[in-house]
Amino acid sequence: MPFKYVSFLSGRFFDGISSGMFMLALPWIMLEETQSGSIVALSTLACTLASFSLSPLLSTLIDRHSRKAILFITQVIQALTAFIVLIAFFYQVGNLTTLIFAQLVFWCSSDLAWKTNNAFVQENFAANEYPKITSYQEIIMQITTLGAGATGIVLLAQWGMQEFAAIAFIASFMGAISYGVMPYQRKLRLQHEASFIKQVIEIKEIFLKQKQLMSFLALSCLSYPVLTFLVKLVPIYFYEQGYTANWFAAWKLSFGIGALISGLIIRQLLIKYLPEKLMIGCVSLIALALFASSLFSAAWVIVGFALFFGLFNSVNRISRMNKMHHEIALNERGRIEGGLHMFSTFIQSISYMLIALLSHYDATQLGFSIASLVMLLAAVFMLNLYQGTQKLIDVSEKL
Repeated sequence: MPFKYVSFLSGRFFDGISSGMFMLALPWIMLEETQSGSIVALSTLACTLASFSLSPLLSTLIDRHSRKAILFITQVIQALTAFIVLIAFFYQVGNLTTLIFAQLVFWCSSDLAWKTNNAFVQENFAANEYPKITSYQEIIMQITTLGAGATGIVLLAQWGMQEFAAIAFIASFMGAISYGVMPYQRKLRLQHEASFIKQVIEIKEIFLKQKQLMSFLALSCLSYPVLTFLVKLVPIYFYEQGYTANWFAAWKLSFGIGALISGLIIRQLLIKYLPEKLMIGCVSLIALALFASSLFSAAWVIVGFALFFGLFNSVNRISRMNKMHHEIALNERGRIEGGLHMFSTFIQSISYMLIALLSHYDATQLGFSIASLVMLLAAVFMLNLYQGTQKLIDVSEKL
């Protein structure tokens, strides 16, 4: 395997370990500290609002600066944050404020790294390499998810924030080294005619000139806020029902297994089917899996359906990424990622307020039904957009 693959994938591996273990531990430890699901939901809402506000600025940086440097810097920031948390809890001065601060930094830096990663793949790899590298990337990412889930089953009941922060610090440091030595063939211009502010303002124009494509991509992106919604909803639901942290870790593990399966089969799927059809089918199946979860209250059933959700969610996401690799201009990729991210975080903000409301009225399980309905509507609208696009193509070919 070429060194550019090894270094890039090792960076993704260590990034996944640090953010996976750290973000798995944070909500549960915050629940133990506060005994309140509403506080956890509201703190997460604050993180999404900060991420939403920063997204236009950070996404424009992706289109102006070295994407390798951005990936490196995000790992350094996460390592320093984990180290601060480690020191705070070592000297027993860590508290809820410390946890919220760490969650905010990891949340925003991980969002930036994710958007940069997609643009980096489009820039640093050839078109015929996209299916291969995204397949490898998904497998690596889900191995780290599985690792976080499997170790979390054992460690959430035994470790405190100090131990999780130490793991996050070491992994982020190793991730920074991996990105630092990674080969990079920069294709973006080093000088830009437009100013930074002008490029930020251009985000609106970029989206308006390709409305149907952006609408289709945005609807597909709904699977992400639904995922983050469930990541907060499920531990609160399990906690309210008296289940241990092991069940939440098992849910993450099941989700990771499903996503790992997608990494193993995605190359064949992308060769056999159009990305648009994969996206529509997966969004529809996500809605079905969520609806099935809403019918049962047993933890093992919800954990079981997480496998299917993980599979369909990942296939949808990878298909969307590959469609964007081929259809989005390289010098606009960062800002389009940022615009789609703003849409996702806006929906996330609404979903976290919904979690707080559901938790307040002891109706947490209703969240599965609401998420299912949202994804069903998304699938219907995506199908209409796709059929409309196909009709336009048929008409243009006849002319």
